[in-house]
Amino acid sequence: MLRIHFQDVDLSLVRIAKAPDPLWETVLGLYRLSAGGTDIPVFAGWQRQARAAVREGGLHGAVGLLRQLVPRVGYFPDFLTPAEARDGLHAGLRAVRHTPPDRLRTDISHAARDRELPGWAHRLGAADRDALDDLTCALRVVYGAIVAPVWEDVEAVVSVERSMRGAALLDGGVEAMLGSLRPVLRWDRPVLSADYPLPLDIHLDGRGLLLIPSYFCWGKPVALVDPALPPVLVYPAEHPPTWLDGRAALEALLGRTRAAVLAALATASTSTELATRLGISIASASEHVGVLRNAGLVVSRRNGRVVLHMLTPLAGAVLAGSRTG
Repeated sequence: MLRIHFQDVDLSLVRIAKAPDPLWETVLGLYRLSAGGTDIPVFAGWQRQARAAVREGGLHGAVGLLRQLVPRVGYFPDFLTPAEARDGLHAGLRAVRHTPPDRLRTDISHAARDRELPGWAHRLGAADRDALDDLTCALRVVYGAIVAPVWEDVEAVVSVERSMRGAALLDGGVEAMLGSLRPVLRWDRPVLSADYPLPLDIHLDGRGLLLIPSYFCWGKPVALVDPALPPVLVYPAEHPPTWLDGRAALEALLGRTRAAVLAALATASTSTELATRLGISIASASEHVGVLRNAGLVVSRRNGRVVLHMLTPLAGAVLAGSRTG
């Protein structure tokens, strides 16, 4: 059982990540890649493609190296998912590459309690530069093979999830938003709990909590083990199998990029933010927003020096329809 203990001040410090985290998605994608993932229909098509990409790209070595730290079941080191990854893959990999030696030593020692680790992992625990280079290289190529091809879907699912939790927050406050996370998470003031592979109590002690909705997280949430790290909780974003069929229909209507822009705007964004998240030019993002605005699907509001684009109720209904086919 996982139990996260709140103080009153923590309720004012609950946040939801603005975007999916590339390193969390990479690590959790490795779990979905393993045998048994075919039991989850929503990942079946992705799993076939990801396995083919690993095979055809000759990436079994990189996957195998990460498997030494990310087993099919059990603990993986906290340093694989640094907070800096919220700013993108490059920032996250740089943080992994420069993990402090004491963090490396602590996390590798923790992993060694449950299983025998190879010599490479112990060199990593000793802050060996070559081992860190091998690790960051493996993370980069595995992300590129199994996560990057579906990144638009990852962003769209997480954006819709943020929109749903934001609506619960606006309607009933933070406690209503926490309550809306059932059945995966259960809010019974002052404790947020969930089924978990092992007993784990996290006391926030006024530090608040960052909730990270994840595309590849499934069934149970994931928390960092070290209580000294800023508290985060990664939990499954809702994306039933019918989402993929609905997304295809939406793309057929609007075009792939414009459908991605619409889904991404479930989180209010500037044109620059949209361009960065979707990998398109700012001019292209602005053009697509303009078309969607003229169709009554988007409104734009000036907020200081920036212009924020957000969905209209009509767009919300369109996206909800795409999720149910």
